Amino acid sequence: MIKIVQRRKIWFAFSLVLISASIAALSVWGLKLGIDFTGGTLMEFSFKEKTLNSEEIKGALKDLDIGEVNVQFSGADSVLLRFKDVDENTHQEIIKALDIAILGEDKEEEGDNPEGVTEDVTEEDEDVENEPISGIKKALAADEVETADEANETEESGIEVVTDSGEEINIESEEIDLESVITANEENSNIEEKRFDSIGPVIGNELKSTAVIAIAIALIAIVLYIGWAFRKVSRPVSSFKYGIIATITLFHDVIITLGIFSVLGHLYNIEVGIPFVAALLAILGYSVNDTIVVFDRTRENLIKSGSGDFEKVVNKSVNETLVRSLNTSFTTLLVLTTLYLFGGETIKYFIIALIVGISAGTYSSIFIASPLLVTWQKWSLKRQK
Repeated sequence: MIKIVQRRKIWFAFSLVLISASIAALSVWGLKLGIDFTGGTLMEFSFKEKTLNSEEIKGALKDLDIGEVNVQFSGADSVLLRFKDVDENTHQEIIKALDIAILGEDKEEEGDNPEGVTEDVTEEDEDVENEPISGIKKALAADEVETADEANETEESGIEVVTDSGEEINIESEEIDLESVITANEENSNIEEKRFDSIGPVIGNELKSTAVIAIAIALIAIVLYIGWAFRKVSRPVSSFKYGIIATITLFHDVIITLGIFSVLGHLYNIEVGIPFVAALLAILGYSVNDTIVVFDRTRENLIKSGSGDFEKVVNKSVNETLVRSLNTSFTTLLVLTTLYLFGGETIKYFIIALIVGISAGTYSSIFIASPLLVTWQKWSLKRQK
């Protein structure tokens, strides 16, 4: 039988180092909050062919009123942009500006006129080239449009508009199909947008408050439930102490997870948002479940053998559930590791939070919770003497 409880000072010292380091990281660097809490816009897209670097992207967007732009590359051609909260019109202007910047890069590489033909391009022509829809409006207003009498001489009358792809679209004078032109223009865009989230600062503050309240309610509910579940085992440790110790181990797991993400935010600009809060709540549930399994075995052994040597009973209970705890955590971590390696980019940091939290939760349920129970019991005996 492994002397886990008897060597509790080692486990306490190790946890104290981790918790101290986590608190220090949080005090110095804090958490890098995402737009869910601070408000702002997150835009994720990938380049289809030509790729711009960070400075080129910022240069393309400098004339737009979107504040400071944070550019983060993910993979070979995927980009995350963070900036202030914007409306849909500004969103479309951003896409247009990026397209123009990419087209400008292509022209510099290929030359504006590779065959050596000179032609004067006016500012008006550039607008038409970049905006096929505005070209329609100009064509409709042009003097060369057929008069009504000339249009009646043919069965099919309309206006031919050439999109960026060179495709000619005939638009009937009675009904202009702008949707087909817009679709053609989107297909010819040089970027593929994957995500666009915009959250105002008021909503961000509300989400922050809601997240704190949710975690606090979860902790209170856990203490009350465990105190009620262990009401029949009040000796030599009161039933409510099981709940308090379970909450202390949860604090241990959460603070270590927060500390890890504080370091990741400082070193790699990893932000935390609502998915991170969901991960914390999942960690609370998983960790307390593992701790209750160990405590429940302690309760069974106390009922069977009594509380003569409380330390030995607790150590026996931990050893009896050790294999079960390790196997459960191992299989869970195996699945999470697979999701991290082959899952999408959007759940990557959610998975990291779960991996860190569940690892810390497994450690605390075995090496912290039950040893704390014995330590509290010994302190109570000393105070009685």
